[in-house]
Amino acid sequence: VQLQASGGGLVQPGGSLRLSCAASGFRFDYYAIGWFRQAPGKKREGVGCINVSGSKTSYVDSVKGRFTVSRDNARNAVYLQMNNLKPEDTAVYSCAALLVAGDYVPITWETYGMDYWGKGTQVTVSS
Repeated sequence: VQLQASGGGLVQPGGSLRLSCAASGFRFDYYAIGWFRQAPGKKREGVGCINVSGSKTSYVDSVKGRFTVSRDNARNAVYLQMNNLKPEDTAVYSCAALLVAGDYVPITWETYGMDYWGKGTQVTVSS
């Protein structure tokens, strides 16, 4: 089982980045996928989650309207498009998979025990 986030980097405030999460070794289309981030000295935070089919998403309030999660089940990949980035978005971003019984995003998905975690990618927003 492997989940690997990539696409991080240094970007100026107001800029954009697109993160990718590549999955292998499990039935990708059985799992909702969540993006999380952790900044130095802070708790890990759920950023956004997408259901199995890609038709439903959920976001933390601080990124609504700026971040978009999408997925391509044919490629076993999930993406996080981040626009209008702010310095407070600086963190290590990771993706995680949650086995779900249906095609939905659990209301409190960020509190669930995720089944698989991937290594993160650093995003730094600074001028």
